[in-house]
Amino acid sequence: MARGEFAGRKLRKDRKRFKWSKDRFVRRLLKLWKKDPLEGAPQARGIVIEKRTVEQKQPHSGLIKAVRVQLIKNNVQVTAFVPGTGAIDHINEHDEVIIEGVGGSQGGPVGSQWGIKYKVVKVNGVALSEILKGKKQKPAR
Repeated sequence: MARGEFAGRKLRKDRKRFKWSKDRFVRRLLKLWKKDPLEGAPQARGIVIEKRTVEQKQPHSGLIKAVRVQLIKNNVQVTAFVPGTGAIDHINEHDEVIIEGVGGSQGGPVGSQWGIKYKVVKVNGVALSEILKGKKQKPAR
């Protein structure tokens, strides 16, 4: 261990290197909170900010129906895919939705969906699949 009169440079270099063994330092520098807005949870609740369409990656063409969701737990905004034909018509702005990952490797997107890592599962506490089948009505907020 360098402790001599001219060891300042080595001490500073070592300190810089050993910072990477600290989890909080790594997370801060690599901005890992942006990479997992759900913070390790399987699902998250959020408020719909806007409805939008996202273009597909090559070679596919078409518009993916999606919503911009602001998560309640940490105010992070994410884009979530709305699965099902005509499902976007059942979602309005300011609805409360529950989102989960779409199941890409390492939490990434699936197929030709460009940068969409989450999908809507429930709207106002009712499963989106039940609303689409016509079994349940979406409660008005």
